[in-house]
Amino acid sequence: MEDEAEIYDGIRAQFPLAFGKRQKSQTSLEAIHNSTRRSTAGAAASTASNSTNKTNEALPSLSSSSKAWLDSLRNSKSPNPNPNDSVIGPPRPPPGPVPDEDDEDVMVGPPPPPPGSGEDDDNDVMIGPPRPPVGPSSDSEEDEEENRYRIPISNEIVLKGHTKIVSALAIDHSGSRVLSGSFDYTVRMFDFQGMNSRLQSFRQLEPFEGHQVRNLSWSPTSDRFLCVTGSAQAKIYDRDGLTLGEFVKGDMYIRDLKNTKGHISGLTCGEWHPKTKETILTSSEDGSLRIWDVNDFKSQKQVIKPKLARPGRIPVTTCAWDREGKCIAGGIGDGSIQIWTLKPGWGSRPDIYIEKSHSDDITGLKFSSDGRTLLSRSFDGSLKIWDLRQIKAPLKVFDDLPNNYAQTNIAFSPDEQLFLTGTSVEKESTVGGLLCFYDCSKLELVQRVGISPCCSVVQCAWHPRLNQIFATSGDKSQGGTHVLYDPTLSERGALVCVARAPRKKSVDDFEAPLVIHNPHALPLFRDQPSRKRQREKILKDPVKSHKPELPITGPGHGGRVGSTKGSLLTQYLLKQGGMIKETWMEEDPREAILKYADVAAKDPKFIAPAYAETQPEPVFAKSDSEDEEK
Repeated sequence: MEDEAEIYDGIRAQFPLAFGKRQKSQTSLEAIHNSTRRSTAGAAASTASNSTNKTNEALPSLSSSSKAWLDSLRNSKSPNPNPNDSVIGPPRPPPGPVPDEDDEDVMVGPPPPPPGSGEDDDNDVMIGPPRPPVGPSSDSEEDEEENRYRIPISNEIVLKGHTKIVSALAIDHSGSRVLSGSFDYTVRMFDFQGMNSRLQSFRQLEPFEGHQVRNLSWSPTSDRFLCVTGSAQAKIYDRDGLTLGEFVKGDMYIRDLKNTKGHISGLTCGEWHPKTKETILTSSEDGSLRIWDVNDFKSQKQVIKPKLARPGRIPVTTCAWDREGKCIAGGIGDGSIQIWTLKPGWGSRPDIYIEKSHSDDITGLKFSSDGRTLLSRSFDGSLKIWDLRQIKAPLKVFDDLPNNYAQTNIAFSPDEQLFLTGTSVEKESTVGGLLCFYDCSKLELVQRVGISPCCSVVQCAWHPRLNQIFATSGDKSQGGTHVLYDPTLSERGALVCVARAPRKKSVDDFEAPLVIHNPHALPLFRDQPSRKRQREKILKDPVKSHKPELPITGPGHGGRVGSTKGSLLTQYLLKQGGMIKETWMEEDPREAILKYADVAAKDPKFIAPAYAETQPEPVFAKSDSEDEEK
């Protein structure tokens, strides 16, 4: 019995324990999120009090091997993150012996490199951002200050596909679908629910050929979206990217803008009404703002002409609704901000007029939820905060925010404790594209997050349901949408698609290339046609059935001349008079003509016989005798 059992076990070991389709090996969520974790250089934060911006921006240029080494150290030595405690910036130091109280070299950031790496083993050598200045404040107070804002920036994914900078961004209210528009004239649609870790868009649109996409906006019900391009006509699409219609273009030869049916120049901005799903707002370079009804694409509801110091056409660079949709703000090309309140019988006269708010074009406006505060962003590199109850001067001005794109905007956090904006990359600057976070109550810089070392940041958004931050970036050769999230703070969105691995190809997916075997299509395998049909086919061919030309029996010159009965003068002369001799190069033309003058007069052989039958008899006038006598 024991021998049989051993034989049975030996045979059983050669067969699998289960048959059928095997389950895929599941990758742990911790390993997945570790692969998307931002490097210590990209997630490093710098406050306004220290001067570590250059250091933080120089670190994104770490090599791939250094980043992989940092990730391996973090995965092997760092503890699992506590879901109740959100960390901003680099991870905490690994567990180890507690340093002495007298030791002041407490390291903040990832652990030092292993011995033998070519660097000093001293604790003063750090990888990542520099340690904060030593002061009376303790680490616990700093952690409380950082955890107060709970900014989800620990992990990052990038939605790619555009070949130029991404200038427009729109996330629907549920957070499942993202739109990105670019200077490459296309709009890409991303769906988090149907997307896997390859992060590919499911649809690409080109709204208007040769025109940049400048703004995108979802309707309040997220069933349609508005697309604003550099053309004079805005377009409406449904949720799946099918065109529903485009608004009419006005007559450019009409001087008064209120009499035109639509915009006559390129659009600059456009937004859907936050509450009403039939109303949208657009601004244009023709110097007007227009309110449209989505159900009627042929005419607008209202035309707004800004107040100007001198009559003319000054472009409206941007526009915005307030939270309730009762006020409209417009950034005018002369540097002013004008606000209109929607009420019965209202006209183009603004209710609030801020003259010379910025020294350059305004690129973004944003109302607070209570409607008392307005944020403005401009080409002059500043961000200003305005109290609409006291508009004589801004509450606060933040400078040193380079801006090179007309679509750079401002966004609020979901609880409106913070607001954020992006910066552009300058030519001779070592600082890349940043996201700058500011405190609304203290009106001070809280944090700077490096998005890209070489690309500018244009549009940004903080989605309230997903608790994820979106930032568009790019330059003349590339573009993408960066999605920042935290596995312990964010919901759905990027967490869904990152954890979904792409489907692997199996043996069942193999398809042999389709080959059509049709031997009779080749001339080698065709049946020879009968001689009768072959003759009929040859007779129908104009080339093969052409009658061969007869040989020339008479004189010819320069080809086959004289073989046919033509009516050309040259052929007639050849037949009647023989070969024409080429003596014109040796003789004088006048002498050659006079040589035949006497012969032609006595014996008209060449010209006169040709017209002998048709030439009428010449009748000469007889002279009057009276005239001769005189």
